[in-house]
Amino acid sequence: MTFDDRNRPSWTGHMRRIREERDEAAFAELFGHFAPRVKAFLIKSGADAGQAEDVAQDVLVTLWTKAHMFDASRASVATWIFTIARNRRIDVLRKDRRPEPEDLTWGPEPEPDQADAIAFQQEADALGTAIAALPARQRELVERAYYGDLSHAEIAAETGLPLGTIKSRIRLALERLRHVMK
Repeated sequence: MTFDDRNRPSWTGHMRRIREERDEAAFAELFGHFAPRVKAFLIKSGADAGQAEDVAQDVLVTLWTKAHMFDASRASVATWIFTIARNRRIDVLRKDRRPEPEDLTWGPEPEPDQADAIAFQQEADALGTAIAALPARQRELVERAYYGDLSHAEIAAETGLPLGTIKSRIRLALERLRHVMK
């Protein structure tokens, strides 16, 4: 076993042996040293003990399976291991915060309340009348934008009008409609 100037094993040599020889003894030494430290790091970062132990185990399994990816010129063994631990902790947090899908309802939707249906129909009729009362240039652009599902740029391309003119006419038309629909 080689030692650095702080009288600790050279973890880089252990990683080389794991990568090249699949040395289980080197892995056992790395595991014995880093597993409790990774677990403590995860607990300090907010994980409960069980979750920290699971993530620490996963991190060290990753060390074994991806030893070929370790590059001593880019990071120390400890930095590489704790970076993996940090990333796994973030993955766990994201997974825990992901909302569960809501229960899907099956079958036909319930019929709307009759009063709501009548009110909706009256508003739709009033809106249709208000749109029909717009000046022709504004009405045409509103219909293209909202009924034709075209963007302002697409309308400009179709009509040959400048984009600013399209936006101004639609804005004026919407202000008129808001005023009429109050």
